Amino acid sequence: MMPLRTLLIPALSWVVFSSPGWSQTSDLAAVISKMVSRTIDLPAEIWPYLTVSLHAKVPGYVESVRVDRGSRVKQGELLIELTAPEMQAQIAEAESKVQAAEADRLQAEAQLAAAQSTYERTAEAAKTPGAVAGNDLILAQKQVDAARALVNSRQKANAAAQSAANALHVMLAYLKIAAPFDGVVTDRLVHPGALVGPGGSDPALLVIQQVSHLRVIVHVPEEDVGDIVSGDRVEFSVPAFPRRTFSGTVARVAHALDQRTRTMSVELDVTNRVGSLAPGMYPSVKWPVRSPRPEMWVPKMSVVTTTERTFVIRAQSGRAEWVDVRKGVTEGDLVVVIGNLKPGDMIVRRATDEIREGAPIQPSRGRLKGASLGVQSRRCACGCARRHRIDLGLRNRQPADSTACH
Repeated sequence: MMPLRTLLIPALSWVVFSSPGWSQTSDLAAVISKMVSRTIDLPAEIWPYLTVSLHAKVPGYVESVRVDRGSRVKQGELLIELTAPEMQAQIAEAESKVQAAEADRLQAEAQLAAAQSTYERTAEAAKTPGAVAGNDLILAQKQVDAARALVNSRQKANAAAQSAANALHVMLAYLKIAAPFDGVVTDRLVHPGALVGPGGSDPALLVIQQVSHLRVIVHVPEEDVGDIVSGDRVEFSVPAFPRRTFSGTVARVAHALDQRTRTMSVELDVTNRVGSLAPGMYPSVKWPVRSPRPEMWVPKMSVVTTTERTFVIRAQSGRAEWVDVRKGVTEGDLVVVIGNLKPGDMIVRRATDEIREGAPIQPSRGRLKGASLGVQSRRCACGCARRHRIDLGLRNRQPADSTACH
């Protein structure tokens, strides 16, 4: 037969805790209001501020390459020279067409001048009655109009020929490839004698990157995008220099989330005068997380999560009140909660769903032990100022520590 003590303790404990008149002693904590100010480590990647792959605009052979991988170049500096002998022949042909068009224009202008002179003389003679037939005057006028139209046509043909020649001269200038900006040659893909030309199938000649000014691209999680502030200084470190701290300025925000990672790309502008940083590095960014207004903080143990709800237990007029909340960020032993709470509200520090809503609660002066076993702390009746544990099932008085009561 099961001992009577074993049966009575659980039964009497349930009866006592379920009784509305029984006041549970709980350790309470106050709701704190303070700003969220912390940093989180986010992975990032370093990109050059400017990068370009140089291709040939016109087909030709590489005559010389004046730089190599690692060369520092200035804007406008000559990098590669190409040669295309057929272009000289095309330019000579275009210039001859310009000369021919110019000769045709001059001839048309001479014809216009002759037709204009004939018309003027005919018109002067027509002033004498019967000297010139009326039809002759009309024919002279039409010859002037035709000559004028021919002049306009020759002028346009001459302009077209000149434009074609100028275009060839411009294409000839593409045989010299210069640096578009200050930077470093990070890759060289051709050598003298190689045949190059325009088109997507032709490889790049050189790759130039601007490394004195860099972009640090940070992928900020969705829950932290509300804390992005343009112009903020953000610190980061790289594995190559673990003891050094670098910083950049928030310059550009994507304002859209990546559908796969649910993150928003943010770019930091970083000045790299010394050249310690390099494109392709993967820094660790100390991303600041701040709230626009104070948040409510409670101990982590105060938040109870069940299958139905998440709540804290507030001591309201001496009774337990379940307050639904949503959890936010954590910091140490505290967590941000969003709900119907205000600073100074007293909540149960170590809450469980066993503390039913409406149950009487009184604050304890110290941390209780064994409350789940039906044990309460009471003052000793002998007046020794010691606290004793009272077993709710058998009412046996036991000292709170191992020392016997006097």
